[in-house]
Amino acid sequence: MRTTDTPAAAQVGEAPPPGSRAGEAPPPRSAAAPPPGQVPAPASDSAAVPADRRAVLRLVVGIAVVVGGFIALGLGDVLVFIVAILLIVMLHELGHFATAKWSHMKVTEYFVGFGPRLWSIRRGETEYGVKAIPAGGYVKIPGMTNLEEIDPEDEPRTYRRKPFHNRIIVASAGSFMHFLIAFLLAWSAILYFGTPSSAAVQVAGFVPFAGHAQNPAQAAGLRAGDVIIGVNGHALTDPTELSTVIRGSAGRPIHLQVDRGGRTLSLTVVPAVGHSLSGGGEALGPATGSSKSHGIIGIRQESAFTSEGPVRALGTAAIGVGRVTSASVTGLGHVFSPHGLSSFFNQVTNSKAAAQAAANPVTSDRPTSLVGAGRVAVQAEHQGVLYLIEVLIALNIAFALLNMLPMLPLDGGHVAIALYERVRTRRGKPYYQADAAKLLPVVYAFMAVLLVIVGSAVFLDIAHPVNFH
Repeated sequence: MRTTDTPAAAQVGEAPPPGSRAGEAPPPRSAAAPPPGQVPAPASDSAAVPADRRAVLRLVVGIAVVVGGFIALGLGDVLVFIVAILLIVMLHELGHFATAKWSHMKVTEYFVGFGPRLWSIRRGETEYGVKAIPAGGYVKIPGMTNLEEIDPEDEPRTYRRKPFHNRIIVASAGSFMHFLIAFLLAWSAILYFGTPSSAAVQVAGFVPFAGHAQNPAQAAGLRAGDVIIGVNGHALTDPTELSTVIRGSAGRPIHLQVDRGGRTLSLTVVPAVGHSLSGGGEALGPATGSSKSHGIIGIRQESAFTSEGPVRALGTAAIGVGRVTSASVTGLGHVFSPHGLSSFFNQVTNSKAAAQAAANPVTSDRPTSLVGAGRVAVQAEHQGVLYLIEVLIALNIAFALLNMLPMLPLDGGHVAIALYERVRTRRGKPYYQADAAKLLPVVYAFMAVLLVIVGSAVFLDIAHPVNFH
């Protein structure tokens, strides 16, 4: 079982530890039998304790060095994103792990990272631990396909021998966890921050105008944190309404109704003639080139929020997650359409097209790699926790959808095989088992295409990074 957010959710066909068979836990240590009447010496236990302590010490020191390095380089925001992704990956794997245990499948490993072991501990038949390369994580469930050789004693507890509904649940549990994480993030954000109001706009801050001690908004008496609830005697009904009035009122006074700490104030502001900057922000004076002059008052707007109770927030969170899911499905459909792929690879080979797509990320629908997602997440962290939560919600939903593409080694490939086997099984006949070997050429081709797309996305995110303002 493999996923997009982790190089291997369950390592199919991984070589077993020396001296053990595929899917079988390493045999316990044995010692020579002591002479009659003698108690076995605890030498092996005493040697194991220092070794275990050394492993824990290596793990702690390694984590401290990594964290210290990120902080010393001023990359604390990047570290937060990496930790968040690792946590999301391990929760994904926890979905596979918990449902496999519930289905009485054998689970031999649950690891964070890949490569050499830094630390591990065995509980029952499962080894839990941390490996040196923090590039994801995995759960190992024997018998994900018919290609694995399994000890006959373990065969009844393999993935492939469990009922259809158990295999569907285990294979799709990772994506379910992503949706659950997204929902809990949305619900928590609503409880803490509230929901955006369409009838108010909050003043997040001010845009300084060169050569002026105050901009028009500050001169009118507006303060950061003020909530604008009406303009020219009319209550706001849409967040864009205020911007529309300001842009069309250069040099003419507009009257604002403002909520400041529960008190309603009336303030008058006269928008100056200015223009929007290509990199974001505003500037005084007539526009040049293709842009147009309009009214500006020098405020940075953000949504005002209204509080909701925990029960009502459940429905609001579900609606929000559904909205993001729908947009993600539409976006993925566009990206993987013939036109979308053609446009994407045109950006890879044409720097001008790539620069235009980077300048218009909303309309370009350019695929984003984890490098680009990390950049967006860091930008979101600078704007506030709420913006970071929104990025993590979108990432979880993207991971969930990509993982369910019906092709091995993704989780959706295992779901597709289980469905195919169910359809091919005739009543009263032995359960049909698909031959994964016949799928290998298609799997290799799919992986090649996927690697090209991912590599190209990484290249674009480095050479032509997208900036969201």
